[in-house]
Amino acid sequence: MPTTWNPAQYDKFKAQRAKPFFDLMGLVKPGEFDSVVDLGCGTGELTRRLFDYLKPKKLIGIDSSKTMLKKSEALSMDGLSFELRDIATYQPESSLDIVFSNAALQWVPAHETLFPRLLGWIRPGGQVAIQIPFNFDHPSHEIAKSVALRLFPSVFPAEKNFSGTLGVEKYAEILFEHGFENQIARVEVYGHPLPSGAEVVEWTKGTLLTAYQEQLSRDQFAQFLENYQRDLIERIGKGPYFYAFKRILIWGMKK
Repeated sequence: MPTTWNPAQYDKFKAQRAKPFFDLMGLVKPGEFDSVVDLGCGTGELTRRLFDYLKPKKLIGIDSSKTMLKKSEALSMDGLSFELRDIATYQPESSLDIVFSNAALQWVPAHETLFPRLLGWIRPGGQVAIQIPFNFDHPSHEIAKSVALRLFPSVFPAEKNFSGTLGVEKYAEILFEHGFENQIARVEVYGHPLPSGAEVVEWTKGTLLTAYQEQLSRDQFAQFLENYQRDLIERIGKGPYFYAFKRILIWGMKK
């Protein structure tokens, strides 16, 4: 996962980014929960909302960004804790009632092996709830990739896989194969009316572009950003823009 997160930049669209979280949280069936993990908890603010909603005995939020986790320090309390960990290597100490992840797993490669591993943590009767951005065919994402390949081919080779995200039907198959017959796997479009095309650049600077920034020097990223903004505005226009953002919502209960 990228380590160049900027909480202030991310929070410029705080309310819009939160809507998928609450939709995902609403998919979780109520119950009594001993142990829950939130993979990619960010600043921890939404994790605290999850804790208040589920009321588990223990909820751990993990994230790989020290900068994002710094804000979570004030949110820790009895039963709620945060840890600096990498999702790709994280392993819970014992089986879990819920594995929850909102807009984080797109940064982790090889979902064909990642998802079976995560699902294996869940005890019978437990639940999984995951939301993954699925907007890689949108100009905001396509142009970022094309600019990176054009300007810095040695850093971003053509064969580089920019996302490990699978098709929604594949997630449904993986859930079923691992005992989650009671499940939801769907694509939801979240529409964000923005005052200008330039605001799409501000949006992606808080998320998508951090992965490119991490691989480039300060001067290189400035060059990348200049070309990205020019090409994107040329495609989507300068005026008010409706940013249609697709996301995959996944829920399942283990039999």
